[in-house]
Amino acid sequence: MSSQKTTSNKAKEIDTFGGQAVIEGVMMRNKTHYAIACRTPQGKIVVQKKEIHSLAKKHSFLAKPFLRGALGIFEMMVLGLRAITYSANVQATKKEEKLSTKEITGTMISAFLIAIALFVIAPYFLTGIFIEERGIFFNLIDGIIRLVFFLVYLLGISFMKEVQRLFQYHGAEHMTVYCVEAKKKLNVQNVSQFRPEHPRCGTSFLVIVLCLSILIFSLIKTPLWYLNIPLRILFVPVIAGVGYEVLKFSAKHQQKWWLRWITFPGLWVQKITTKKPDKKQMEVAIAAISALLK
Repeated sequence: MSSQKTTSNKAKEIDTFGGQAVIEGVMMRNKTHYAIACRTPQGKIVVQKKEIHSLAKKHSFLAKPFLRGALGIFEMMVLGLRAITYSANVQATKKEEKLSTKEITGTMISAFLIAIALFVIAPYFLTGIFIEERGIFFNLIDGIIRLVFFLVYLLGISFMKEVQRLFQYHGAEHMTVYCVEAKKKLNVQNVSQFRPEHPRCGTSFLVIVLCLSILIFSLIKTPLWYLNIPLRILFVPVIAGVGYEVLKFSAKHQQKWWLRWITFPGLWVQKITTKKPDKKQMEVAIAAISALLK
């Protein structure tokens, strides 16, 4: 998954690109539309482009700092769900193999519950075995265990063949955005010149969120686990909102060396979640972003 990336234009409003890798494809988005490009089993590239209907357009207060981050993550999850459903059905060769939104939603809910168990509940109880007092030190160890679990999880799935291809498309997404940011012509030769790691990637956002959770979870003072765990889950949108603002600020001031350390851990983790794509994968990413640039 990737967060917002920007391209500058002196005369016009700054356009914004974000996206994610999907099954044999890439989803790209800007402020108004999203486009999904996938390669079919027959080798053809198909593209679907649709308008984005954000709640922030109807309710302006949702576009305010901190609120916009939480809303953006929620809407990106919904958009990502649609993109994954579309890409999965593009690969289906038979009608009975096609997945419904309901089936994909069930899978995503299950994945979310597993993530809560693995990255919130398990570190909390594991830390409690060694540290009894719920203070700063407890949250520090809890956060370190959470980061270790996250890295081990990424390393584990990175050996799966299907995930490796997903990570290649993730790299293609980043490299294509770099090409647009550099104002170069969109072709495989130009895209291939860029690196697959991007400082404004969703992976960097997740790393920031995991680090912020150490500080924000410290605000929960109760030692009762049956209150502590639900409160931590409820604090996740708050952490997402703060994390979005931190990433946005660091991206805006990327040229300042004393702020680069914020994105450095995310770039390091992207060594796992992004891989160099092949020519055909870059062509798919180019097709996705070209649909938005038309």
